[in-house]
Amino acid sequence: MRSKFLSYCRKIRAIPSARRLIQITSERQESTITGDQKLVKVEHDPAQVSKALAAGLPKRDTIEIDAQVYTKLNKEARAFVMRQVAHCTPDRVHVCDGSEEEANSILDLMEKDGMAERLTKYKNCWLVRTDPKDVARVEGKTFICTLNKRDAIPTPREGVKGVLGNWMCRNEFDKDYETLFRGCMKGRTLYVIPFSMGPIGGPISKIGIQITDSPYVVTCMRIMTHMGTEVLEHLGDEDFVKALHSVGQPLPMKEPPVNNWPCNPEKTVIAHIPARNEIMSFGSGYGGNSLLGKKCFALRIGSCIGRREGWLAEHMLIFGITNPAGKKHYIAAAFPSACGKTNLAMLRPSLPGYKIECVGDDIAWMKYDDEGRLRAINPETGFFGVAPGTNWETNPNAMETFQSNTVFTNVAKTEDGEFWWEGLKPPTSKVTSWLREPWEPGCGKLAAHSNSRFCAPAAQCPIIDPNWQDPKGVPIDAILFGGRRPAGVPLIYESFDWPHGVFVAASVKSEATSAAEDHGKEGKFMWPGFGDNIRALDWVMKRIDNMDVAEKRPFGLVPKEGTVPIDDLDPKPDMKALLAFDKSFWQKEVAELKKYFDDQIPEDTPDEIKHQIAALEKRIEETPSDV
Repeated sequence: MRSKFLSYCRKIRAIPSARRLIQITSERQESTITGDQKLVKVEHDPAQVSKALAAGLPKRDTIEIDAQVYTKLNKEARAFVMRQVAHCTPDRVHVCDGSEEEANSILDLMEKDGMAERLTKYKNCWLVRTDPKDVARVEGKTFICTLNKRDAIPTPREGVKGVLGNWMCRNEFDKDYETLFRGCMKGRTLYVIPFSMGPIGGPISKIGIQITDSPYVVTCMRIMTHMGTEVLEHLGDEDFVKALHSVGQPLPMKEPPVNNWPCNPEKTVIAHIPARNEIMSFGSGYGGNSLLGKKCFALRIGSCIGRREGWLAEHMLIFGITNPAGKKHYIAAAFPSACGKTNLAMLRPSLPGYKIECVGDDIAWMKYDDEGRLRAINPETGFFGVAPGTNWETNPNAMETFQSNTVFTNVAKTEDGEFWWEGLKPPTSKVTSWLREPWEPGCGKLAAHSNSRFCAPAAQCPIIDPNWQDPKGVPIDAILFGGRRPAGVPLIYESFDWPHGVFVAASVKSEATSAAEDHGKEGKFMWPGFGDNIRALDWVMKRIDNMDVAEKRPFGLVPKEGTVPIDDLDPKPDMKALLAFDKSFWQKEVAELKKYFDDQIPEDTPDEIKHQIAALEKRIEETPSDV
């Protein structure tokens, strides 16, 4: 056995750590320790063995594993890992401890394999370029898997295509799993990532274990979550979310990977099984498709767990705002992707005396405490933000955040070892694009992909809130809903009450032009945006404190004249135009809302929503056009 083990170890590339041997047999036996070896005997599923042999895959009796950390896995976690080892047939297993030594070793491995390169102008910053076919989330290939379709998505009106998610029968996906994942990690390392969404041990924090064959995923998950041995020590015998990911390219590949980035876009699928708290992702190595703690866990599975347990998983940023008088409130805000969430969460106020502190830029888990106060945590520990458009003018705090210890994906690189993308100052040396091609201004191509990203530790943010890791969360005083402002919608308005607020949130839409870029009839910016958004937030702070600064419109409460501080701006925004009531627009809006709910949620639209639409329509018809 000893000689067999040593012979096997010579054939693989090792990451520095304690190594042991796991033996898989068809018998159930207790673990035994002999000398430097730890032999754990795990029962094989005979059906899986038969399928593997039929597919031409070898039956593995032994596999290299990091037993020092492996032994910290509870019984259910070990069973989960060994089930995937038997099915995915990796060459080796590495259980992540989350240490800096481990992180450096994996980055060195990525560099050696040509997947990552150093950005030498910065401390511990790296550039990864993906296959051009694997550059973004694939919503069309993302499914919620239940036995009953209506448990996952609403049933649209007959003849109408549903747009509120994709469903797959759980039994159908289980069959796909058998085929897709069988032997998918052959020749690769299977990494086991224990992680916590939210501060470890927090009242609504949750633990997950992700299995992946991508070192990029390991590197980014260490930034984005609490990851490593401490998570396992807290797990004990508790349940956890099971997440499986594979790039879907067993070795040897039939063709060399583009940009040294293995993926299988033709077969990509991301599946969520709420009843089993499971996530299965195949074929994509990019972002939310592979960092399964993010959208997959924190939003989709998280919302299902929250529904069962009585809390909310929301696509919201969280920030603290302190006014010149020293009074502080926490605000959550929901915006669609690429609509400025990170910019708002890290806003640098243009009004003197104001201070913004960031709790999170993307996701909020919210629950009422024992005193009836709504509280929220940021379940993540990093920022996975869009790079293009981020610069020292639009978001200086983000720029400061990712000057070190950051992984950049699909940005350009200068000859001097700097990152570069559209929106930054003109480069001072030669640029290589995200496609590894020489690039220069005016060439007609983008230097960085439009969805290129930075993955940076939140703790490095210069305005990180002192309570951002409070397990109890921060108290939420207001919730904002917004997006890219369509013409006709006021710059900012307040709901009449909580039911009306739920209706507004369910009805908000986002157009192609952002608030910071909204053009009036003359084609000029109507609102400066960025740091000047503090002026709208100043009004929100006044309303939180119940100040009489609002007046009624059919759609909600808008700022009274002179209550949004703009006197020092030049030119001054036309607040009358920004807050105007356009009767024809709102009449069309009501008609569109009626059609939307009737088409997409005909059987499940709550009666209160129908009441709110009718009430809005009545207020619009009763209000003169010139209000």
